[in-house]
Amino acid sequence: MTVHITESIWLNASDICSFEHLIQVSGLSADALLDLIEAGVIEPTNQDPANYFFTVDCIVIARTARRLRDDFDLDPQGLALAINLTQRIDKLEAELHRLRAALAQSR
Repeated sequence: MTVHITESIWLNASDICSFEHLIQVSGLSADALLDLIEAGVIEPTNQDPANYFFTVDCIVIARTARRLRDDFDLDPQGLALAINLTQRIDKLEAELHRLRAALAQSR
């Protein structure tokens, strides 16, 4: 018998988290997270670098970034590109799903 352990986090869209919390739950270093902020991949809700806060959806982005970095040994620029491309794919898939649903309703 094989046991698989899965970790889940319930995200409330109105919640925010601190820079330190994002580091803790993502597994990224402060420098790696700052690289993602500088690249525009993760956007803080405020403009105070000494006290950044983020919406909790940034947790998902940061954890994805850590997995991509670790799995493919990406440098900061490659990581930013990979995250931007995955976000673009997600948006296109959501749009495709919405358009297919609208088409099905119009028939």
